[in-house]
Amino acid sequence: MVGSTSPTRTSQSMMSSTLLKAQSTQQQQQQQQQQDIEILYQRRPRPPYIPNHIPDPDYVRIFDTTLRDGEQSPGATLTSNEKLEIARMLAKLGVDIIEAGFPIASPDDFAAVKQIADVVGNEVFEDGYVPVICGLSRANERDIQCAWDAVKGAKYPRVHTFIATSKIHMETKLNKTPDQVVEIAVKAVKFARSLGCNDVEFSPEDAGRSDPEFLYRILSEVIEAGATTLNIPDTTGWNMPWEFGGLIEKLRANVKGAENVIFSTHCQNDLGLATANSLAGALNGARQLECTINGIGERAGNASLEEVCMALALKGDEQFRGGPGTGKLYTAINPVHISPTSKLVSEYTGMACQPHKAIVGANAFKHESGIHQDGMIKNKSTYEIMTPESIGLMRGDSQSGAGIVLGKHSGRNAVGTRLRELGYDLDADKLNAVFTRFKEVAEKKKGGLEDEDLEALVTDQAGLTNELWKVTGLQVATGMSGIPTATVKMLGPDGVERYVAATGTGPVDAVYKAIDQIVGVSVKLDTYSMNSVTEGIEALACTRVVLSPVEGGPNDNNPLISKDRKFSGSGSDTDIVIASARAYTSALNKLLMWTMRRQSENGNKVDDGSVGDALPVAGSPPSVVSSR
Repeated sequence: MVGSTSPTRTSQSMMSSTLLKAQSTQQQQQQQQQQDIEILYQRRPRPPYIPNHIPDPDYVRIFDTTLRDGEQSPGATLTSNEKLEIARMLAKLGVDIIEAGFPIASPDDFAAVKQIADVVGNEVFEDGYVPVICGLSRANERDIQCAWDAVKGAKYPRVHTFIATSKIHMETKLNKTPDQVVEIAVKAVKFARSLGCNDVEFSPEDAGRSDPEFLYRILSEVIEAGATTLNIPDTTGWNMPWEFGGLIEKLRANVKGAENVIFSTHCQNDLGLATANSLAGALNGARQLECTINGIGERAGNASLEEVCMALALKGDEQFRGGPGTGKLYTAINPVHISPTSKLVSEYTGMACQPHKAIVGANAFKHESGIHQDGMIKNKSTYEIMTPESIGLMRGDSQSGAGIVLGKHSGRNAVGTRLRELGYDLDADKLNAVFTRFKEVAEKKKGGLEDEDLEALVTDQAGLTNELWKVTGLQVATGMSGIPTATVKMLGPDGVERYVAATGTGPVDAVYKAIDQIVGVSVKLDTYSMNSVTEGIEALACTRVVLSPVEGGPNDNNPLISKDRKFSGSGSDTDIVIASARAYTSALNKLLMWTMRRQSENGNKVDDGSVGDALPVAGSPPSVVSSR
């Protein structure tokens, strides 16, 4: 019929129209998602920095001590380059103050703090922000001079000095009277100011167990001497939140000159109350909170930065009335960098977060209960008070939202994209190193790599900064009736490949003994742990070791190695023996790099690494690293 439209053509037109609408809706959703992500990366404005005054009484300064107190965790030794990288991530996160270390502790610590002050302390962001760089010192002139020399190159340098004020510390540790302690504290603050430092923080160590009346006295006098921040430490994690909050309130009311300084908190986690105590301090007027990434630190650790900051981000505007200001507390932390910073600290220290750790634990945004899953499907707010995207964990859809399965044919862009979604902000060199390992593992593993596999590879590569020794070949023979034997081939810092065969109680023990003979350093294996990253026979194994140097071994030729230091390493592979070898070598490389720096600082001849009883591989250059 003339002018009529066929049913088929009408149907096609309707389908085409529906498809165009769906595509338009999808594009709009993608644009909205992109806008939401851009908003997440915007840094909140902060008041101008004045050492003893915050123009906005609702603003809370975040003081990060991951590189000082955090590194005091057993086995958490960091290299200077690792400290610099963490400091840069802390600046990206937006912390107000970075306590970069304890400069007097060793020449290496001094150099690391100075490097952070000179570099990170002068890297000004587009919004004008640059972190304050702080060095810790005991209350004596030698310590304070060293701390000042380390941090004075920063745009905003700070010296943090302390002395114990509790009865038990003064009598048994210091053997000083209260009058002597006050005199020492006042002299310390005055000396720091005399050096030209106009930003001096003072801490009465173990304030949580100190006599409040004595605290009123000593804090009043250090304010008069020139202190700009008074940090109140609950050194042993002894206080309940209402006790600690009450202490801050009493100090602000009874210390002379309290209105001219910033009160700060430093809470240990011995009773699991560090975050609660820090927030109680903020409720009662503390406007600086000291914390660490992942809550690492001495004994049970410190207040967790991510917990403190997200608590203030979610509840700061309604649950903190009563102190100075309006009670609508806020920080300038950009939480989208929390997850990448947490992962970086975990990788470099070798200290993994427990899966149920608040904010950054592996299970923090996972739901297994049927009831919970039903709620999440209907509305994510039913069981999540924050989104993983808000702390830098881009959940999206599975396989990067595009049906991508990462396998041996995947390219660098696909791997890099998924790593960014998982919260890893890697530079080009690190991405290349991870991608190289990805290709090696993907060749062996059918079905592609899971997210957990990728994360294990990142951890595996984290210990390879300044790599001296590398395992290039490994073969083991073991069984019920034979003696476990390993032949290990390693490439040394001089470019010579060496091999050794050794026996042991098992294949891993045999490999470790062979590596010891090649590298030539006597060590004790303190911790060995392994876990399967995913399920199945082809799962990636992730191994972590902690070792310490020992005296009297066959290759103990280095008197500069500190016998009380611990070094950790991680390694991953589908072969558990190879994973174990990579972890052990990573820890040994850290030990050797640390020793080389100590040699250089002591003016001794620096070797490129020890050499033990290994034979060069045929065809390799005949050069050998000189022995000490």
